[in-house]
Amino acid sequence: MTNRRNLIIAAAVLLIAAFFLFSRLGRSNAAQFQTATVTRGPITQTVTATGTLNPVVNVQVGSQVSGNIQKLFADFNSKVKAGDIVAQIDPVLFQATVTQAEGDLASAQAALELAKVNATRTQELFAKKNSSQADVDQAMANLHQAEANVKIKQGALDKAKADLDHCTITSPVDGEVISRSVDVGQTVAASLQAPVIFTIANDLTKMQIDANVAEADVGVVTVDQNVDFSVDAFPNRTFHGKVVQVRNAPITVQNVVTYDTVIGVNNADLKLKPGMTANVSIVIAHRDDVLKISNAALRYRPANAPTPERSPSGQNRGGAGGAGSAGPRATGRTVYVLRGGEAQPVQIKTGISDGTTTEVLEGLADKDRVITGQLNAPNAASPPQQGNPFGGPRRFP
Repeated sequence: MTNRRNLIIAAAVLLIAAFFLFSRLGRSNAAQFQTATVTRGPITQTVTATGTLNPVVNVQVGSQVSGNIQKLFADFNSKVKAGDIVAQIDPVLFQATVTQAEGDLASAQAALELAKVNATRTQELFAKKNSSQADVDQAMANLHQAEANVKIKQGALDKAKADLDHCTITSPVDGEVISRSVDVGQTVAASLQAPVIFTIANDLTKMQIDANVAEADVGVVTVDQNVDFSVDAFPNRTFHGKVVQVRNAPITVQNVVTYDTVIGVNNADLKLKPGMTANVSIVIAHRDDVLKISNAALRYRPANAPTPERSPSGQNRGGAGGAGSAGPRATGRTVYVLRGGEAQPVQIKTGISDGTTTEVLEGLADKDRVITGQLNAPNAASPPQQGNPFGGPRRFP
């Protein structure tokens, strides 16, 4: 009787152990998913780029003549008006050239007066038949040569005076000096090109960003789009501007093609300075109060799911895309929704994306749980151990 009771107790223990074992195996075979809730809110699609802040009108003031800098009347950050003297080149040599040219002109004018007198006298003698026609022709030729020589000397004098005037360098615009390249006593040489003495910004309250936009993104950038940007000097402040021009000239650096996009900026408080690096976000599209899901849900596929259909261009049809990778358009996609502990495929239409979330136009409702990842996979039969063709445990001598 005791043996029978012991057998019953042992059988009961084995049944309980088997029940717990199979329950645990069943739980481990069930897939566990990572999900994200469909939410509602604003979404903005942008194109990001970097650029440099520059004055809208940036004038380089140089010298048309060579010589020593005698005086400087402006320095960094000096406020100047159009016509103000900013530098003076030593005028001694140019003044001497003017004096010489004036003397040459006076000599040529005297020769002209003599040629006129000789021409008149020769014509009178020819009228009295006391001179030949050849003498008259020679006298008239000398007169014309003297007139031409006067013009040549007058031109030389005008040039000498112009060079003398260029010794006094004036500002062509109202503005602020942002760069000075010479010092007093330094010699400037204008033989091949005008040396730059000052750089003057016309109006620092109106600036522009020259941003380099990648060729993949430039197709969706248009004039008058809003722009948000930041600079390292003010990391907690967001500045605003507008696209004013997308230049067609390509810029190629190490086989990377970009296009200069000019962004107008209001700098009324003069916080922004020329040369600052701007991190630019060009607003391509904006939606308020829309359904949106994590981009990870668009990338998730179960292990046994078919390969996503590809477009002729080779891209996954309806890819989520990065911020600014494509213009705002409706695209069909498949996502998986967790319902009753199972992953169910749902066809949706997507809109714009900000690189992290994507707008949902059709197919989902608020608070739906979409699958973004799988924490574990259902257990499968263990594969044979490598090294034993019969599938048994590998044995070592």
